[in-house]
Amino acid sequence: MNIEDAQKAVDRWIKEHGVRYFDELTNMAQLTEEVGEVARIIARRYGEQSEKESDKAKDLGEELADVVFVVLCLANQTGIDLQKAFDEKLNLKTQRDHYRHQNNPKLK
Repeated sequence: MNIEDAQKAVDRWIKEHGVRYFDELTNMAQLTEEVGEVARIIARRYGEQSEKESDKAKDLGEELADVVFVVLCLANQTGIDLQKAFDEKLNLKTQRDHYRHQNNPKLK
């Protein structure tokens, strides 16, 4: 599924199951919460913090999907074509960062 299809799928889901979109500020707060859940898993599973027993069953993929879902909601409700924006960003990063990263001794 590409990003355009994902935006359409989220919009259908909202209309069929979610009643309506939360307002943008609520979705921004929701996004922050979801990113925090991803950060908690990463910090404990891959970082130096110890992982609590209750956190070991948490699914990083599920939490990342929650982040994507809310980002798609925000794009839909603000009229952003996220496929176009992502394609443009990837092109910009390719042009701007290729040699910068290739020549970065810290990445060798």
